[in-house]
Amino acid sequence: MPVPEIDPNGVPVHIGVVMDGNGRWAQKRGLPRTEGHAAGEEALFDAVEGALELGVKWLTVYAFSTENWKRPPDEVRYLMRFNESMLLRRRDELNERDVRIRFLGRRDWRVPRRLIRRMDEALSLTAGNRTMTLTIAFNYGGRAEIVDAVRSMVEAGVSPRGVSERAIREHLYHADMPDPDLVVRTSGEYRISNFLLWELAYSELVFTDVLWPDFRREHLFEAVREFQRRDRRFGGLEA
Repeated sequence: MPVPEIDPNGVPVHIGVVMDGNGRWAQKRGLPRTEGHAAGEEALFDAVEGALELGVKWLTVYAFSTENWKRPPDEVRYLMRFNESMLLRRRDELNERDVRIRFLGRRDWRVPRRLIRRMDEALSLTAGNRTMTLTIAFNYGGRAEIVDAVRSMVEAGVSPRGVSERAIREHLYHADMPDPDLVVRTSGEYRISNFLLWELAYSELVFTDVLWPDFRREHLFEAVREFQRRDRRFGGLEA
């Protein structure tokens, strides 16, 4: 069923989401910050349902950044356990919806081995799904991705003459992932926060004051409506 005021032929192929405001949502209610992360799960999966309803092919969400390790140790430990349990709870549901789960970021010593096993299980379970790819940016930073791409090029013996935008793209974490057409950030912050720095060169940015746990598919739909009102010229002149 068509979503009102959205052109089904102009839906973004790829939407990125910076899910921000969990802690502030909890603090406003006198709750521990961790309660905001728990409440954010419902927001995430309502947004996934909304993206499926629209026909979005790629949805990338910023779950845990390379900078988030600076948070209080108790909160970091909670987030590791929470993401593990969320994968266990939701992977079968996503698989039934023909959603492929992927992860974006470094798999370094800081990520618990048990969580990595859960990530690998979700990858394997959903690898053949094609309706939508849900990419979870976890232990991810845009600068780190570019650094890792350059290291990979050096290790591969790419010569200075071989360095190009195309070559760098081929060494990013997921070279097949299209650039996001639209990036949405919640909670009233007007920052990119190191999210997909290479990929969002020509993305349309939409900022909303809604705190992430309160975000629902209608907020996603409104961001797409705003996207469709814009004229994307990619550096060229208006026709």
